[in-house]
Amino acid sequence: MTERGIRVRFAPSPSGDLHVGNIRTALYDWAFARATRGTFVLRIEDTDATRVRPEYIASAQDTLRWLGLDWDEGPGVGGPFGPYLQSERLGRYAEWVDRFLADGHAYYCYCTPEELQARR
Repeated sequence: MTERGIRVRFAPSPSGDLHVGNIRTALYDWAFARATRGTFVLRIEDTDATRVRPEYIASAQDTLRWLGLDWDEGPGVGGPFGPYLQSERLGRYAEWVDRFLADGHAYYCYCTPEELQARR
């Protein structure tokens, strides 16, 4: 626990309807946040543009609202640690990648697409 209190994050990657595992995780996180007077954060993992669609994001939010799981920070609510859509954070991540590369703490992968596919 920090001086700011408990913060829990539910971060679905909505590529369709939420499944029972998503809902269970959201319920546990929400209940823990409420029991500790903490903060329940909704952050959408929407960086897989081939699978995540705006209607799936809206459906996930509608499902959480239907279940009564309100979020303290996230899409439609805002908060001090936004943005809450991962795709809107890509610039921030790029800055850190550049920093890690410059400091020698990261390196490029020089594998060909064929080599990566073979490893998968």
